[in-house]
Amino acid sequence: MSFALAIPAAAAFCSLLAVCASGAPERPDPSEFTNYRPDLPAAAPQRVTDALPLSDQQNAGNWVPYLPMTDEFEGNTLDPEKWWPTNPEWLGRQPAFFSRDNVRVSDGKLQLTMSRQEPPDELRAKGYHTWASAAVKSKGTVLYGYFEVCAKPMKSHGSSAFWFYNHDSERWTEIDMFEMGAGAPEHKRKVHMNVHVFFTPEDKEHWCRAGIYEAPFDLADDYHVYGLEWDEKEIKFFVDGALVRRGPNTHWHQPLTLNFDSETMPDWFGLPKDEDLPSTFSIEYVRAWKHVEGGQ
Repeated sequence: MSFALAIPAAAAFCSLLAVCASGAPERPDPSEFTNYRPDLPAAAPQRVTDALPLSDQQNAGNWVPYLPMTDEFEGNTLDPEKWWPTNPEWLGRQPAFFSRDNVRVSDGKLQLTMSRQEPPDELRAKGYHTWASAAVKSKGTVLYGYFEVCAKPMKSHGSSAFWFYNHDSERWTEIDMFEMGAGAPEHKRKVHMNVHVFFTPEDKEHWCRAGIYEAPFDLADDYHVYGLEWDEKEIKFFVDGALVRRGPNTHWHQPLTLNFDSETMPDWFGLPKDEDLPSTFSIEYVRAWKHVEGGQ
């Protein structure tokens, strides 16, 4: 998401500097993040139980549910013990602002909407205008695990994103499971996946490793399952239970928050068009698991 830098999380905006600060973990070479092109749906596993990740229905990973990051979004309100109905650290990516009114739980889903809406005067003074978007952020943090959502992105130029980040004075890292601009013609089948390091005690420059999975379907046409497996050694990305990307975990050892949001990204997906609004990013569930042997 890179909100403090106000840039899209696209490969063209990533710094791929080769030299690391003294004492820093070595940055992974871009070639170490491997993108796969599985033959979906042929490669997709069959769901046997909701109690396990779709990609591991036999529980080879020895998973147990992690309830603080799990929500089926039943009822008609967001669980205030788990979630902020906005991002309390960020007003949104300009020109759209995050509006709590654009977050709702209905029909068994979390719904994040992009709409044409003028901001209050105090936000207009900061540069926001024309559009309102939405964000949901976890109140807790998590280190390692398996995270799975069933979701359908909005069919507009507004983004739909599922991502993890955290920052303090010493460290700022981020994992983007997906960012989609599913209503932008050139992005309607592209699942953008990324990992960022903004700064650590040893590494002061922003860099990232971005990848794209080209789906054999239009992303906004239906719900699909997206999964992230993150442990101390490796980060893996899944679509409908099939592995689509993997890479070494050299830097992402910081507890992170879990986030859903929609943003305007003018230089990447383009600005929303009136005829496409309102548009909604729908999440049927988020489920999390931990390895039995530990984690945090």
